[in-house]
Amino acid sequence: MSKIKNKKLAKQGKLSYEWARSHMQILDNTLNRLKKSKPLKGVTIGFCLHITKETSVLLIGAKELGATVAACGGNPLTTQDDIAAFLVSQGIHMYAWAGQTVKEYDWCIQQVLNHKPQILTDDGSDLNIKAHFGKQNQSLKILGATEETTAGVNRIKAVEKQGKLRYPVIAVNDADTKHMFDNRYGTGQSTIDGYLRAMNLMFAAKRVVVVGYGWVGKGVSSRFHGMGSKIIVTEVDPVKALEAHMDGFDVMPMAQAGKIGDIFITCTGMTSVIRKEHLLKMKDGAIVGNVGHFDVEVDANFLLKKSKSVREVRPNLDECTLKNGKKIYLIGKGRIANLVAAEGHPAEVMAQSFSNQLGAILYILKNHKKMKNKVIPVPKEIDVQIAFDALKAMNVKIDKLSKEQVKYMNSWD
Repeated sequence: MSKIKNKKLAKQGKLSYEWARSHMQILDNTLNRLKKSKPLKGVTIGFCLHITKETSVLLIGAKELGATVAACGGNPLTTQDDIAAFLVSQGIHMYAWAGQTVKEYDWCIQQVLNHKPQILTDDGSDLNIKAHFGKQNQSLKILGATEETTAGVNRIKAVEKQGKLRYPVIAVNDADTKHMFDNRYGTGQSTIDGYLRAMNLMFAAKRVVVVGYGWVGKGVSSRFHGMGSKIIVTEVDPVKALEAHMDGFDVMPMAQAGKIGDIFITCTGMTSVIRKEHLLKMKDGAIVGNVGHFDVEVDANFLLKKSKSVREVRPNLDECTLKNGKKIYLIGKGRIANLVAAEGHPAEVMAQSFSNQLGAILYILKNHKKMKNKVIPVPKEIDVQIAFDALKAMNVKIDKLSKEQVKYMNSWD
């Protein structure tokens, strides 16, 4: 069973899959090593991820290892329809297409759960939340789950705090080989890609306001600074604000930054960080977008529904003429711009993230009986092995501690 936009796109999707897999050597090596043993044979896995060419490598890989795979998109707008078509052609149960309504998006998530998966792999925790609180899903026997993103980890931790977590969840986002590389280098590069495709304007000399200086904000700031932009950071965390200041960026409140910024990028995972009062004070022609997981960071409702007029002037770029006469441009309707307006992260960095996902899936399958119903980190040995695999794929060699150094390190004298 599947529901996608157009099965005829499978040929193009196959080419994109092959391109991605050829640049995801870490994951490809792991899959090839495990193919014969089929460690996922007899297991049904439910995926709720952005359906991109990189994701297709993980989904096809899980099937190669023996799993029955059911998948939906992790966002109503980010599915690449050619990839969805290719995955269906390979026997994946796929429920995803670009441009879904919220109701359709919700329906697709439920279809994945209707396959009665034993393990869930999520990006944003929409799948996990529905598994916990959807009335029709209370009888599901889920061994465990993985969560890919900061916003999703925060949501599932809130479920844990309420004492309602029904199964263990591995916080893949918290692995060093995920957040230090995917969030920083992946989002940093793909955000430039998304903004360029949407607006095709110069970055050099423009004031770019980066909202939030976590790993995503650091990556975005670094990459836009490299393009010649003047970076302004807004923060609520004093340590992160201090770090941004020490990195050479201007730090100020949004009430001040909103008046002088040319381009705005929200990177927080928090709701309502660019609000009506900020938008009203922005320059005529300011460009606003979001690369956090959910479309709650920018008040897109005010721009799209309360403006005097709204028109799409370029693909994924809405011109919102406010009642005060100013024009504010919104990228991707406030949804995750690097995926809505572009293709998401480069394959090389997603190889690390999805290697973490695969490692976490195999860990759950082997250890679920002794795991508690808690949000737990990726086991350190998985994280370290992925780092070694990544270095090998990049042909980078490092030193090892000598016996003398190990002895010195472990001695008090």
